[in-house]
Order: sequence, then structure tokens, then C-alpha cells
Amino acid sequence: MKIKGYNLVGRALREQGFDTGFYLMGSPLLQAEGSCIGAGIRMIDVRHEQAAAMMAQAYARVTARPGLCMAASGPGVANFGTGLANALVDCAPVVALGGASAVGQYMSGSFQEIDQVAMMRPVTKWSERCYDTARIPEYIALAVKTSLAGKPGPVYLDLPGDVLFREVEEEEVHWPAPAGAHQSFPAEAPEQAVDQIVDLLKSAKRPLMISGSGVIWSRAADTLSRVVEVCGIPFYTTPQGRGVAPEDGPLSFPTSRSHAFRNADLVIVAGTRLNYMFGYGKPPRFAPEARFVRIDIDPGELQLGRQADVSVTADVGRVLRQVLLRVEQGFDNSRYANWREQLRAHEAERIGKLMEPTFSAAVPIHPARLCREVRDFMDRDAVLAVDGQEILAFGRQVIPTYVAGHRLNSGPFGTMGVGLPFGLGAKAAKPDTQVVVLHGDGSFGFNAMELDTAVRHKLGVVVVISLNGGWAADPERKKPGRDLGYTRYDLMAETLGCHGEFVERPDEIRPALARAAQAARDGRPAVVNVVTDWRINAKTGDFTPFVT
Repeated sequence: MKIKGYNLVGRALREQGFDTGFYLMGSPLLQAEGSCIGAGIRMIDVRHEQAAAMMAQAYARVTARPGLCMAASGPGVANFGTGLANALVDCAPVVALGGASAVGQYMSGSFQEIDQVAMMRPVTKWSERCYDTARIPEYIALAVKTSLAGKPGPVYLDLPGDVLFREVEEEEVHWPAPAGAHQSFPAEAPEQAVDQIVDLLKSAKRPLMISGSGVIWSRAADTLSRVVEVCGIPFYTTPQGRGVAPEDGPLSFPTSRSHAFRNADLVIVAGTRLNYMFGYGKPPRFAPEARFVRIDIDPGELQLGRQADVSVTADVGRVLRQVLLRVEQGFDNSRYANWREQLRAHEAERIGKLMEPTFSAAVPIHPARLCREVRDFMDRDAVLAVDGQEILAFGRQVIPTYVAGHRLNSGPFGTMGVGLPFGLGAKAAKPDTQVVVLHGDGSFGFNAMELDTAVRHKLGVVVVISLNGGWAADPERKKPGRDLGYTRYDLMAETLGCHGEFVERPDEIRPALARAAQAARDGRPAVVNVVTDWRINAKTGDFTPFVT
């Protein structure tokens, strides 16, 4: 029996466990995309390849499995660039497949001929081309494994047209086992390192835990939450790592983040980088005399930022479990009682001032008031994608997350335009979970036509737009190119088949959200377009408390 290369693609992806993919149709991958559908993979066709890559990243984040995206050759692959770069910096596993001009016509000026493998190398952790049709399943398996190995990240596989359309005997094809078929044991810490971590905990008076996405990829949220609870340690996360422990729990002190950092005498950095978000771990963000423990799967990360007293190159989930086994029996966390009370008192001093804007009755609407209304409307396990500038900062401050992997934003690469694609990728991954996208009006414009994708595939997301008339706040009207006008994106959405709402007063927000939520439950995407105050800048230093 002979089989075409493009039919191997669908079978191989299904063998590797993919059930959903995001793509924009076109040769030479057109038949391969059809083979994916034939293999039972849900293929969601989009309006731009950048959005396909972003949807795949969101799918990966909420499932902790690789996402899949596909594009035709030339500009189709080039359009992957921003999305894959964002996934690379965010350490998210995405498998990107691109068609390519025929190998037999290389260096002849064939249609859309360009070195796509070289183009993708700077924005992926692995970029290769398959030349042998019979090895397509082998290359796909290698791509999946590479995306997950060590620090996760995106990978790219080039599939030339003549490789896809060539026929081979089925017995010539090697079918590797699925990436997760073989039992593997993530790296753990040496016992000496665990001893040192526990000893530091026992001698500390003001410890805190900082965690990030590594805990999510290790599926270790429950373990981290238990370590924090047993030890009584205040905790903080990166924006992307939120939800790994309850943010409304007794060990969460969101408004005291900067105060806690400056005064901690022990900082355990679990599965995240000490990058600009944490002042690289250095003074004045942290005390010069503070002790540091750093746990990361990537040894290169441990060489950046502040050098630690204990550095562990290992899977963060395994190390946290090792620590938990040591402290679960008889750890005396009363030694940190004064520290917790200090942070609790600091919170109490700041609550009134920080919460005041969220109750504002002003018109135009204060962005913080919009965020509080969204917060109070959302399900506890909702997925929230936030994208923009002012609204991103206010959303970070006001809206909590309670489930690991259910908070999405662009991450440290700061890419605008991720909001709607992230929301659609998340909804495709978890169709029974409420998905809310909180967008700035400027960032919404990047991928606004993906509303059409949402309608066609019945992806019932609720999109809330903070319509402040342009890019960022501009109280002094000095920013060139800032103004975009007060566009009726709700009417645009209705034209595409969405439910649309236009809101100008604070008391109109909740009823509009309720109607939007009903439409979303019926599989109809909804856009709530809310006019907000163009003059209000967000402060990004602190989180507001999660109280009504």
C-alpha cells in the first residue's frame, strides 16, 4: 500500500495526541490540513497566521500540552513570526508546521521560495525541514518532544510541497510512539540541596515564595499551594503564573508586594526567571542581605540576575514535592506569624485608597470600575485573557485568578493583539469554561477579524473592550499618534454575527455583561464596548485587594 506524504501528517499528529489545531488554508499544506480533519482533529481556520500561533499558545497554556498551528508557504509562514516569538519568550510549547516550495526547485526562483527554516530559527527553540516523505511522522514526533523538553517553547517544521505529495510504501514509514508514551522521571534536587532549602526555611523570619509558569508546566500547582500552606509563607507570582494558589487566601497579600520584596529575608524563586518584573532580584527591589533559593529547569536562567545561595537545576514540581515531604510533618510556621501580621497590617492601611476608584460613578467610566464589574461577573474558574496598556495594568491590579493556567496575557515579550486569539484558543481547549477577554481598544484592532473565526466555530467568548479612544491614556494630549476615535466595535461585531453591547455609564456594565454571557453560553461570541476615561493612567506597582 502506498500513502501520500500529506496523509502522513494528519495521522502522525493524531498519534501524537493532538485533538485541535489552528490554521489558515493554502497550498502546499491544504491536503495535509484535510488529512488532519480526516484523522479526527478539530481544525479551526483563522483570518491571520499570527492569530493561529497565538491561539495555539493559549491552548497550550490552559491544557499544559503543546498547541498546534499550520500555515501555507512564504508570507503565511512569515506571519507566524510574532506569535511564535511571543511563545518563545513566554516558554510555551507550540508546534508550528509550514508548507514550503518544492525541494527540487530550490534556488530557481520558485513561487514563495524563501529560507523559512532560517527565518524561524530566531523565534523558536528548534527549526528544521523534512526532506524524506517516509520520515514525516518521525520529524513530527521529534518536534513535539522538543517543544516539551526542558524549558518548553515553540518549534517549527518545514514541509516542502514535493515531500508532501510524494508517495511512499507504508512499510517504509516509521511510526514513533507518542511523546508521552514512555515513562520519564523529571530531574529532582540532590538531597543536600533539599536539606539546605529546609534549613533556610527554619532559620528565616520573613520568607516569601515567588512562582511562575514553570509550576504550571510541571502541573505542580497543588504541590506549591500545599507547601505555601504548610509553611505559612506569603506568595507572589508572575502575571502568567497566577492561580497556582488561591489569591484570596490568608497567605496572599497583593497590595504589599513591593513592601514584602524589600523586607523579606528569604526568597524562594520557584519556576520563574528573575527578570525585569522582579528587578532582577537585586537591591533596591530586594534587601541586600536577603537569602535566595532558585529552582529552574534551565541552568542558563540560574546564571542571570541575582546569584542564589542555593541554586537547583531541576523540575520545579519535583523539588517542591521533595520539600513538602520534609515539612509536612511538624513544621512550625508560627515563627512567621509576625511577618504575616506585618503584611496584613500593611494591606489594611492601603485598602481604602486602592479600592476607591473601583467604586467610581464617574462618566466617562473609570477603568478600575470596569475591572471590578468584570471581576464580580466572572466565574471563579473562568479563563481571563487581558491585552492592552491601561486596562492591562488595571486588570492586573483588580481581577484575581484562582485556577492555574487560567490567566493569559502577552507575558514578558509584551506583544499587543494577543487578547482575542488567546481567548479563542482557550475556549477551544475548554469549551465548557467561561472565557473572558478584556481588551484595550488599540490592542483589539490587531486581530479584530478573529471575531469572524469565533462566530464560524461557535467559540462563545465574552470580549470586553475598554474604549478610551486610543493608545494608552493621554491626560495632557501630547502623545503623537495616540488618538483612534470612539469606534463602535459593538456594531462591527454585530455585522460579523456576534452579540454587541455599547456602554457609557457604570450602572449599565453588569446588565450588559449578563446579556453577553447568555449569548456566549449559546455559542455566540459577544462584544461589550465600554467607553472609559482617556485621562486615567494606571499605576503598575501594586495589586488592589480582592474584596467587594
